[in-house]
Amino acid sequence: MAQEYKALKEAFVSNLTGSSVWEVYEIGFVPPAAVLLWSVLQSRHAFFKPYTSSSYLVDFLLNCLAILFATTIYSSAPILLSALLVAPAITSYAIGPTQRQSPGGSRAVKPASEPSDLAKNDLRKDSLPIKPFVTSWRGAMIVVTCAAILAVDFRIFPRRFAKVENWGTSLMDMGVGSFVFTAGVVGARPILKQRISPKPQSIVSQFIASLRHALPLWVLGFVRLYSVKKVNYAEHVTEYGVHWNFFFTLALLPPFVALFQAIFSSEVSFTLISLLLATAYEIALDFTELKKYILTAPRVDLLSQNREGVFSFFGYLAIFLAGQATGICVLPRETSQPSGRSIFDRLRGSLILTKLVQRSAIWTLMFVLTTSYYAFSLDVSRRLVNLPYVLWVISFNTLQLTLFCAVEIALFPGVYKRGDQVSETRDCKEATSGVLQSFNRNGLALFLLANLLTGLVNLTIPTIHVPHGQAMGILVIYMAVLCAAALGLDHWNISLKL
Repeated sequence: MAQEYKALKEAFVSNLTGSSVWEVYEIGFVPPAAVLLWSVLQSRHAFFKPYTSSSYLVDFLLNCLAILFATTIYSSAPILLSALLVAPAITSYAIGPTQRQSPGGSRAVKPASEPSDLAKNDLRKDSLPIKPFVTSWRGAMIVVTCAAILAVDFRIFPRRFAKVENWGTSLMDMGVGSFVFTAGVVGARPILKQRISPKPQSIVSQFIASLRHALPLWVLGFVRLYSVKKVNYAEHVTEYGVHWNFFFTLALLPPFVALFQAIFSSEVSFTLISLLLATAYEIALDFTELKKYILTAPRVDLLSQNREGVFSFFGYLAIFLAGQATGICVLPRETSQPSGRSIFDRLRGSLILTKLVQRSAIWTLMFVLTTSYYAFSLDVSRRLVNLPYVLWVISFNTLQLTLFCAVEIALFPGVYKRGDQVSETRDCKEATSGVLQSFNRNGLALFLLANLLTGLVNLTIPTIHVPHGQAMGILVIYMAVLCAAALGLDHWNISLKL
């Protein structure tokens, strides 16, 4: 990459101040709105049963391109885009179900004749079922992340959505924290399996397993470091440092988390340790020279050259632990399923939805208190991953989970009421977007592919000089390639565990 253009690219993503918190939430409403429309089409009209070429195209339009449009051509009016998705969902729901309806739909499940029969069947079913709303939420987050990492290099992607320099909030700042939070949610599954396992793993075995899990991430981190330096690729040094990158942060998480799992196992304990860790780190930032060191110290040795990546790890670890606490809350099977003919009755009767609403309200209140002018008046910093940033990420993602959960309960109330595991697994699959399921299944591998494609595009095209129309064409093709790769891996039943 030519030195002059490299400097121009680095300036293009530097010294940015971000957008408002509310604007990030406006973008965040688009994925649940898209899933709402998908769910209405499936539960009321079985539009995606079976999947055909047209079904895949509609799925791609709803769950990939709608997200891309929200960050580009609809960036000034994401609420309008959400409305354009919700309006046909309401209309389609009001039309009424067609004869060919999804088994998970609201009128398709025949209840067990005896409560004892249902209890016996539950014993034969997995205590940790695959939750369609969790799959959809995590898949949508990966789609947003993949779309943004290339879109940010084009001028059609507003600068206010790119990562801020020091203080402030933006869509991409939320993206990196959300990636860690979702990893924490799915990381709660091994903890829950340990609880019910007749032969739980020893602490040493868990730690060794965590090191094996971290090894591929270390390899990816060093490969990325070598390739970036080799081709003289444009870098934003204040993001992680001179040598550090996000793969190193992900690689450090498993061993530390394994140590915490050896001591804590409950939802409350993980929540408390997350809060304590984030608060202790914030105290260190505010009452020592640590904040000044991270923001202004000269880069004279290995630590100072990578200080952002090293010290931000404490904040990311707090986010991951909070994600695990949330996973412990939402992943287990509900002992009693919400019932009722009306949507509102089912929403009120869901214990998991109630817990999510409560958690979302509590985390949001704490975020408001830490950032309010009339309380602690702290500023959000993704560069530091300080306490306000940690609380913002957790608040945003618990709200997202709440919305996705509400859609599932409203439109697929019978998804966990089947009498056997095979039927339930089939219903769960039919209640999940094929595109989002495929992105969720190989999320980290697709994130790596997205990084490679982003590098390829940037090395072959002067992205900051590309007109808006051409930029959209490139981005649509890029998302189509990612989607095809995801669906291909899922079709061939390949799960790449990195």
